[in-house]
Amino acid sequence: MRTKTLYRRDGERIGISRFPNFHKSGSIAGMKRLYYGKNALLVRCGRWIYNVSSELEIYYNIAH
Repeated sequence: MRTKTLYRRDGERIGISRFPNFHKSGSIAGMKRLYYGKNALLVRCGRWIYNVSSELEIYYNIAH
């Protein structure tokens, strides 16, 4: 499963904590299958993985 990475300072700047998240040790495949849907856009920031599907700009323009 593919996720992009977001620097902590960028995450704080855009308010990443407002998005649904789970710990990096969790199963990406399981979270997509059970909660987010197979097309969810996930970004890792620090020790958490966030579902940023509602704001495409974060996934496509800010994260790498």
